[in-house]
Amino acid sequence: MQHSVRFACLMLIKAVDGVAVQTALQSIFDEDSSHMTAITETLSSDHRRCDEIFALVEEWVSKKDWARGGPGFTEFHEAMEHHFAMEEGVLFPSFESRTGQTMGPTQVMRSEHIQMRQLFGEMKQAVELQDHERYLGLSETLMMIMQQHNMKEEQMLYRMADQVLAADAETIIQQMKEV
Repeated sequence: MQHSVRFACLMLIKAVDGVAVQTALQSIFDEDSSHMTAITETLSSDHRRCDEIFALVEEWVSKKDWARGGPGFTEFHEAMEHHFAMEEGVLFPSFESRTGQTMGPTQVMRSEHIQMRQLFGEMKQAVELQDHERYLGLSETLMMIMQQHNMKEEQMLYRMADQVLAADAETIIQQMKEV
């Protein structure tokens, strides 16, 4: 497993798009999937869903297809806010309550959510102005932040949550689905 982690990290450093990052992360999971459990699987799957919407919107905007790009951005933004709500409203408080850590990894993730929300606001303005160059510049920045953020969650926070919240995982996942 250690070799594949090193390989995946090198792939991440060289990654220029979400597909390369997803491929690198998948190489870790494929080698030893026994370490993946319910919380990691649920939220990682939601990351992929958000990433797919993001890629479609970026494609539409690059073609100046605002008829699909505008509504697509709204769908992406809503998907991301839903993901954040599952984490901030259910997972993070559960993790913090169980570990007593409120200034650790969950605080870092919340601060990154704030950064992404600021970019969403700027991207929304670019969509409203149909400014594809501005949107694509912002989406490149967002993509880098999301790749790093998702890697930290999937490789560290979610796995820690799976360990410390194992007994309550089913309930936590159900609560996240109800958000």
